[in-house]
Amino acid sequence: MPTESKVAAFKRCQTSSVADGDSRARLSAIIRERTARVAVIGLGYVGLPMALAFVRAGFPVTGIDVNAERCEALAQGRSYITDVSDAEVRFAVDSGSFRPTAKLSCLAEVDVVLICVPTPLRKSKDPDLSAILAAADATATHLRRGQLVLLESTTYPGTTEEVLLPRFTDRGLTVGKDFFLAFSPERVDPGNASFTIQNITKLVGGVTPDCTALAAEFYRQVVDEVVSVANPRVAEASKLLENTFRSVNIALANEMAVICAHLGIDVWEVIDAAATKPFGFMPHYPGPGIGGHCIPLDPHYLSWRTRLSGYEPKFISLASEINSSMPSYVVRLINKGLNDQSLAVRGSRILVLGVAYKPNVSDYRESPALEIIDILHERGAQLMFSDPHVPTVAREDFLLASQPLTPELLRRSDCVVVTTHHKAFDYEMIVRESRLVIDTRNITRPFAHLGNVQFL
Repeated sequence: MPTESKVAAFKRCQTSSVADGDSRARLSAIIRERTARVAVIGLGYVGLPMALAFVRAGFPVTGIDVNAERCEALAQGRSYITDVSDAEVRFAVDSGSFRPTAKLSCLAEVDVVLICVPTPLRKSKDPDLSAILAAADATATHLRRGQLVLLESTTYPGTTEEVLLPRFTDRGLTVGKDFFLAFSPERVDPGNASFTIQNITKLVGGVTPDCTALAAEFYRQVVDEVVSVANPRVAEASKLLENTFRSVNIALANEMAVICAHLGIDVWEVIDAAATKPFGFMPHYPGPGIGGHCIPLDPHYLSWRTRLSGYEPKFISLASEINSSMPSYVVRLINKGLNDQSLAVRGSRILVLGVAYKPNVSDYRESPALEIIDILHERGAQLMFSDPHVPTVAREDFLLASQPLTPELLRRSDCVVVTTHHKAFDYEMIVRESRLVIDTRNITRPFAHLGNVQFL
């Protein structure tokens, strides 16, 4: 762990002596004094920003990741996440307050453990909790009295109490007395400068009231507002509702785009018109599909758990089906646009602009652009892509490297497909220099009169 100052060490010693035998009082005291030793398991888009937030608040933090290359990069002051600068990592490491490591044995030394590992889906669309299980088992191995364990990974309702809790109580410790356990869903939005860890409300649901209170007290050290809920299941379900809400409403917008295309109506104008209503409507917009680690995956966690209880959630499944169909719909638009020029997809030079799943980030997990690329590759297109944030894309049987966006590249392309609306792209140049633009984001609208643009 990072070396403690003499003052912090004295406070820790003093607190331990007066609070011996009362784990909650001792833990509460060192949290308030910000001398509690924190470990964050999983240093991805959620874990690394959270670890650095607690470093900034004055806590000694150990970051744990099974990817040794990540740990080495952080130890050298290099960030691999868009929202975290090299300077911030370097300062945290050089100050001695942040230590990245791949060794789980350090969990025995800490007071608070945050589990921020990925929760993907299996090919069968069932939850893959392997990373949570590995983190929980490692935590259980080193669990001792006076520790607070917080799960932030998105998962189905019941995971905290049904999966984590038994692993910890098997150690002979009592939850709410000897150790404390809570779920607090991550709400990180990569690339969003307006909403940060500090000003995004944090939900907390503990296994016992004392678990909830300690978890809330801990997060209040770095978050402006913390809201406590009845139990972990409420917090787990709340996170899934947040992203299922978005999935369902995006699906409605996507289906509306297809409907409007059949009716010869501009869907973007329809949505803007509906958004003038000051109540009862919240605009969502169509696109080439949904991406990232939340919206495409989280609803399946809710559906899977609900089916185990004997109910089939039809609405969620339908929304997923509509959203999953959009990459194929975009390919049909490309095919039609090329046909209008007496060209086929096979052999055509197609340039995809943006493979990240959202603007101005390097994260391309579950990006719909990848499926569009795969379909076009299968149909014999000569593929190129440009993304200022993603240098290469490896698919199952081919590798693409991002190309600088130049007038020459645009003129060489038979079709240009805007899949991610990065700020770095010059959209006026794109429209002016391209033979055909398929715009899935409505971002080239101001320049559409300069060229041949077809919208979703």
